[in-house]
Amino acid sequence: MGSSAKESTRAIARRTHVDRTSGILLHATSLPGPFGIGDLGPAACRFVDFLEEAGQGLWQMLPIGPTGFGDSPYQCLSAFAGNPLLISPESLAAEGWLEEADLRAPGFPADCVDFDLVKQWKSALFRKAFLRFTRSAPASCRAEYAAFRSRHGHWLDDYALFASLKDEHHDRPWTQWGRDFSLREPGCLDSWASTHARELDFYRFIQFVFFRQWQALREYANGHHVCLIGDVPIFVAHDSSEVWQHPEWFQLDDGGHPTVVAGVPPDYFSATGQRWGNPLYDWDRLAADGYAFWLERLRGVFELVDLVRIDHFRGFAGYWEIPAEEQTAVNGRWVPGPGRDLFGVLRDVLGDDLPLIAEDLGVITEDVKELRDSLGFPGMAILQFAFEPADEGFGVSDYLPHNHRRNLVVYTGTHDNNTVLGWWQQKPEAVRAQVRAYLNTSASEINRDFIRCALASVARYAIFPIQDILGLGAEACMNRPGKAEGNWSWRFTQEDLNSGIASDLKGMTELYGRGPLSTAKNGIEGDGSRRKENPAGAGSKYNRV
Repeated sequence: MGSSAKESTRAIARRTHVDRTSGILLHATSLPGPFGIGDLGPAACRFVDFLEEAGQGLWQMLPIGPTGFGDSPYQCLSAFAGNPLLISPESLAAEGWLEEADLRAPGFPADCVDFDLVKQWKSALFRKAFLRFTRSAPASCRAEYAAFRSRHGHWLDDYALFASLKDEHHDRPWTQWGRDFSLREPGCLDSWASTHARELDFYRFIQFVFFRQWQALREYANGHHVCLIGDVPIFVAHDSSEVWQHPEWFQLDDGGHPTVVAGVPPDYFSATGQRWGNPLYDWDRLAADGYAFWLERLRGVFELVDLVRIDHFRGFAGYWEIPAEEQTAVNGRWVPGPGRDLFGVLRDVLGDDLPLIAEDLGVITEDVKELRDSLGFPGMAILQFAFEPADEGFGVSDYLPHNHRRNLVVYTGTHDNNTVLGWWQQKPEAVRAQVRAYLNTSASEINRDFIRCALASVARYAIFPIQDILGLGAEACMNRPGKAEGNWSWRFTQEDLNSGIASDLKGMTELYGRGPLSTAKNGIEGDGSRRKENPAGAGSKYNRV
């Protein structure tokens, strides 16, 4: 990236906390295209074009790490690496690392992702690209690759080790690799790295390609007055490079298995709660290490996106601890989180104005609100929840627009919700009557009514899942909490989006005083220009911090 491009990106990033703007929630895997899964190539740029045409300033995605169990973006194999499945074959061909004949894809379904088939096909493509890169990449590209390795070495080498060993062990969790590999015996790892040097370099190359394509997309988005919103889960997957590398940061037994796991108590989504299964942090140990993991994690994501949604923010105030042997989340307990101590360190190193959104849904107590508000982070309001029956009577929900505050992100729904149309079709007539009265509508286009309501809110940001823009029903759900299969695979086709939809959305957006980021003022700086150097001890080779 040249210096002028950097300055352009910084100018956009400074306006991420703007007076009023709106955007669309769409994970990149759901983009259209011929290669079985959405990617960072031409279709992503066309979606940016649509956002600009529709007067939108935000594109929110789900976590973009390499997916593991259940293909969930919330169960990634690394907190730092990018998802190879998002790499664009067309962009690889444009680099000269693939030939046109390599792009002849099998008969992938157009409306969903067959993850197993995509992984098999793309893995073969990446091997070809790596071979051509090693044989014919120009000196300038090799220098760029070397610089990437140096810049990301604090996680990249360990991730390459992890990925190669996981492949060697047929994708089994790291606790099943045998004691020497599972417990990271240094001599064993040195021997593996020496005898599999080319394989490790393949995994480093894949990450180089991902980050290169991602930054190209971010430049394109920022150049069209669109900011990218990332998503950082508070917890990491047990079967991940970071837990394997630093088991001392988590509550594990001597074999590396969690003693307690994360989740949430019974709530709107599930009568038995949600047992996520992620290992819980040893916050005292993290604090003793200067919160190095969280510093590096946020530093890395701030280099990729302009604004970051912290999933399950309430866990920083207090989290639901479930004994690992429990099969549901019912028999858990609340445990205090690190609170302001963590964020004080983050601000000292990364800057006072952290461009974060607090996902504050679920069981939210006063300590969570106090932490969120004292840090100045916008929270979230879900319009679907606003119209759910309440014991206190209709009209009291904080999610109803007349109760909104300015420092807020209002959503029609999220990836965990039904679509607005699907939600509407399942509601009893009593709820529908309240909605019609509140919105003063016949509800013939209830999805559009919800979008208009969100845009009219006093909330600074308004975001809508693409499914609500398209008016789709329950068949288009991205995730169904509590169900282990059939999630994350939804896609749309390019024909679904058109100028009529863009024009209608732009008209509503402008009517309520929202606009693209080029018209915004008084933002905060969200790029990396003010951040300090890596804290000592933030990374390692094989030794643990």
